[in-house]
Amino acid sequence: MNASLLSLEKLSLHIGSTQVCQALDLDIQAGQCWGILGPNGAGKTTLLHTLAGLRGADTGRILYANRPVTDLAPRELARLRGVLFQNEAHSFPGTLFETVLAGRHPHLGRLGWETPEDLELARKALEATGLQSLKDRTVQTLSGGERQRMEIAMLLAQAPDLALLDEPSNHLDPDQQILMLRLLRDRFIQPRRALIMVLHDINLAMRFCDHLLLLKGNGQQLSGPAREIATEENIHWLYQHPVSRLQAKGTTCFYFL
Repeated sequence: MNASLLSLEKLSLHIGSTQVCQALDLDIQAGQCWGILGPNGAGKTTLLHTLAGLRGADTGRILYANRPVTDLAPRELARLRGVLFQNEAHSFPGTLFETVLAGRHPHLGRLGWETPEDLELARKALEATGLQSLKDRTVQTLSGGERQRMEIAMLLAQAPDLALLDEPSNHLDPDQQILMLRLLRDRFIQPRRALIMVLHDINLAMRFCDHLLLLKGNGQQLSGPAREIATEENIHWLYQHPVSRLQAKGTTCFYFL
């Protein structure tokens, strides 16, 4: 069995009148890719922020490698997990390269100077996301899709054990959605790493995720291997819309009727 990177013990969480989850037990192991699905307003982003240690839960515990998230110093937590926020606003006036290099901040020494290794990791992240030709552009001049790839590049440069992604396919053309999700899967589905993604597109989740967490938004949830959880009955229950489950080139997909 692979190592447990993130564990939830009887986690309950609400936002406003929405019960996001109730007594949720979950174990995210190295080498896994989890997709979080649910209707608008179900609290997917709120849960992701809670898993990242950015807000508290009502009850229950969140553990990183068997250590409570509340016991971890911010710098240590930033080395363990990275977060890609939805529609992140950047006021940083630097270049694209400087912004991606900022992803290395949790790993810098006491004096805060970047090493040649840090610079190389940032360069490789730009290259992997197809942004190397834009490295001297300022962030404010980038398109929405370029900014999204920049956020992904920052995460690659940060190189955490666990990546928490809120709608990583936002602002990307269909080809870039596939390329970036494939890149993230290849980088984080490793013996010591794992990936959790909030997605709206169930077919992207079926293509890239091996486990799913379905959030109904009323305190009900389902979780487990995607091949077991993603049934017509469960997806209809989740979205309250009739669906048909299909097979396309060996991949399960859903057609909403």
